[in-house]
Amino acid sequence: MNTTQRADQQTSADRRRRELLEAADRVVLRDGPHASMNAIAAEAGITKPILYRHFGDKGGLYAALAVRHTDALLASLRAALDAPAQRRQRVEATLDTYLAAIEARPQVYRFLMHPAESAGTPGDQSEQGFDVGKHSAPLLRRMGEELAQVIEERLDVGPGTQQLARVWGHGIVGMMHAAGDWWLGERPCPREELVRTLADLLWGRLAEAGDKAGGPGF
Repeated sequence: MNTTQRADQQTSADRRRRELLEAADRVVLRDGPHASMNAIAAEAGITKPILYRHFGDKGGLYAALAVRHTDALLASLRAALDAPAQRRQRVEATLDTYLAAIEARPQVYRFLMHPAESAGTPGDQSEQGFDVGKHSAPLLRRMGEELAQVIEERLDVGPGTQQLARVWGHGIVGMMHAAGDWWLGERPCPREELVRTLADLLWGRLAEAGDKAGGPGF
């Protein structure tokens, strides 16, 4: 097999994988954490063994969906942080971007973040005991590291900036996740009010920190 044939095969496999992930997305939007491999295979018009061939098992499919959605969310968060606005406005916009994303696609959020709800459906024994929690923690860790990098690139908080940036990055992501999870379940206040209140909580030290010399600013 020559290089061109291998490249064509890889392109075809990548395209097929995207099509299967889009089918999985449609099922997750409909069924949330109860989305099953059987339902996803049916949506894609294939048999479940073919789905396993591409992703291995539900954990593999979950991981691929998680990367897909986390990439999109991180791009949106970066855009909010890069917006031409005052620092307080960018902080609020970043918080709002996260909350708006989980509000817009709550079923996807629940599929990715609620292991207690995601056991297999009755009659689908191959999925019983699937542990989303084993996979969701790395998503939050990745977001924390990404935010830490942004803080380190943009703020000067004196000695120990790198470590402090990581503490802040993971702390802010943990706060957004916990507060957003509670808010999505109970809806105790409008999203705008939650954004403002969380920004108030963060604002003290963020307001005092200077921009890093030569950085893009925060």
